[in-house]
Amino acid sequence: MKVFNTLTRQKEEFVPLEPMKVKMYVCGPTVYNYIHIGNARPMIVFDTVRRYFEYKGYEVNFVSNFTDVDDKIIKKAIEEGVDADVISKRYIEECKKDMASLNIKPATRNPLATEEIHGMLDMIKELIHSGHAYEAKDGTVYFRTKAFEDYGKLSHKNLEDLQSGFREIKVTGEDGKEDPSDFVLWKPKKEGEPYWESPWCEGRPGWHIECSVMSKKYLGDQIDIHAGGEDLIFPHHENEIAQSEAANGKEFAKYWMHNAFLNIDNRKMSKSLGNFFTVREISEKYDLQILRFFMLSAHYRSPLNFSADLMESSKNGLERILTAVDKLKDLESRAKEEVLRDSEDCKAVDELVGKYETAMDDDFNTADGISAIFELVKLSNSTTGEDSSREYVTYLKETIERLCGVLGIITEKEEEILEEEIETMIQARQQARKDKDFGLADKIRGDLLEKGIVLEDTREGVKWKRV
Repeated sequence: MKVFNTLTRQKEEFVPLEPMKVKMYVCGPTVYNYIHIGNARPMIVFDTVRRYFEYKGYEVNFVSNFTDVDDKIIKKAIEEGVDADVISKRYIEECKKDMASLNIKPATRNPLATEEIHGMLDMIKELIHSGHAYEAKDGTVYFRTKAFEDYGKLSHKNLEDLQSGFREIKVTGEDGKEDPSDFVLWKPKKEGEPYWESPWCEGRPGWHIECSVMSKKYLGDQIDIHAGGEDLIFPHHENEIAQSEAANGKEFAKYWMHNAFLNIDNRKMSKSLGNFFTVREISEKYDLQILRFFMLSAHYRSPLNFSADLMESSKNGLERILTAVDKLKDLESRAKEEVLRDSEDCKAVDELVGKYETAMDDDFNTADGISAIFELVKLSNSTTGEDSSREYVTYLKETIERLCGVLGIITEKEEEILEEEIETMIQARQQARKDKDFGLADKIRGDLLEKGIVLEDTREGVKWKRV
């Protein structure tokens, strides 16, 4: 199995630190709003990487954090007049709902930044003791980048060039830095912000330190894979390496994996451009299995363009697979009993499994893996109950299901809800609203959405449509 390592910029044979075990850390979202489809790409990609390792027999310890203290969270809390933890707890739960809808497996652990402050303080103290960090007059603690010889090795940026660039963008409040490229480990509190006690000042941690501490606590000083979006390469992951290796005295992660950006209609996703979509918004138009299938239709290191046309194409492609599985289930009951496990038909299936695994072994090439699944679908389309053994039909069906399962694609078709059922549920929702039981009303709306029914409240009453 080969993995493209951002650190070396080349594919490398995957050799775990411990035989048949994978220690994997993936940077999670900052929880101040619903996750957007750009957040969803790394979630889907690295969930699939995890699933493939498990398919190959590895035991995977998969850790992904939630950043639950941040300027954006604090800003949202001030706007709503609530504590910051009200915002973070709300959107952690909403994020988990979206992840479940995307069929993303729960992590082995989802640590929260606010629950790991003690560990951050310990690491910062160690960095100060070793000379890799220092305290400024206002109580801010900075990491001394010049004290870490390999700074820039992940992003392949020259420290002198970085220092020159940082001098140009130096901002107010950074006068205590020894060097413009030094970065914050701990910062003083501001009015109205959450804070914690520390030896330096009442304040809160910088962003980068949390992942170094969480990774160390739940996976150890060294890990196999650290992953995230390519926007995290610099400065976040670069700073993580500096902190972790300075504190622990050993290589932090053997392999660094990064997915490419997601564009919308060939433009960078932006609220100002009006092309910003949350996963929740997309779920009102499409089953999120379609979004997952779309995300895996390109190699994870290739930029991916999101558009309505491409989503429709993914919808049709996924439908072909689901229809093939349904057909094979029907054929099982009519196929002959003879055992033909060693027939040429079964060998053809095995060859396509080999093609799938070859693609996935080559840096998790899901696009070519999906192509192999479509070839299995072609086999199913040429299969009839009259000329095939039941064993072959079952083997072909289970093979498609198994390979789709590695991609997180559910092959079980949901039964289409009848119009009479829809109207009954809408009436129940209307009654719940009259009774001011808005929790029940929202639940009914959500249940209908899961069945592919979108409601629209209009002056003429409630209208619905299938998606």
